[in-house]
This record gives sequence, structure tokens and C-alpha cells, in this order.
Amino acid sequence: MSSPLSHPSIHGLLAQAAGDSAQAQGGLFGNPMVFMVLMFVVMYFVLIRPQRNRQKQLEALLKSLKVGDDVVTIGGAHGVVTSLKDKTVMVRISDGVKVEFDRSAIASVVKEEAPAAS
Repeated sequence: MSSPLSHPSIHGLLAQAAGDSAQAQGGLFGNPMVFMVLMFVVMYFVLIRPQRNRQKQLEALLKSLKVGDDVVTIGGAHGVVTSLKDKTVMVRISDGVKVEFDRSAIASVVKEEAPAAS
């Protein structure tokens, strides 16, 4: 008598089931190129795009500098803009002390808060 596992139709079903599981593993995310493209898209939206937006905001800030603005440099020096040139800014950091900085050394413009109405 033959065993039930030696029947030809059972072997065919087992082979078909094994083939189906192999196809399921090699689906959309089984391809390494798809995974790499998805990783690049995620990196773009998480890292590259926000950095470009910050760079554009900084460029707009540097173009909008005017005499009298309170500024903070990338080194942490606070002062008031006294004159502007194409690539440099003269900043008064104390009475009688003026220092010339590159425009790119300006990190932010300090906005004075309006006094609260009481």
C-alpha cells in the first residue's frame, strides 16, 4: 500500500503552495530598488526639504537687514546694525565698539516685544 504523501496530486499541491509563498516574499517590497527609492523619498521629505526652507528663510533675512536692527551673530554677539555693505555689516556691540561682520555671520534679527497693555 502507498502512503498518502506519495500521491502525485499532493506533490503538486505542495509545490504550488511553495511557489505561492515564494511569490508572496518577492512582492513589491521584496525588490531592493523599490526599497531604496522609498528611502530616498523619505530622506528628501525629512532632511533635504526642511533644510532648503531654512536656507531660503535665512537668505531672505539677510537681504532684509536694515540699519537699526538688533541682531545676533552666529558667535552669539548681540548688537545693532549701524551700516550695511554688499557683503558685510557693521554692528555696534557696545558704546564706541563697532565690529564688521560678514552678512552670513548674522544668525537672527531680534524682534523687540511690544510692552503689554495694562
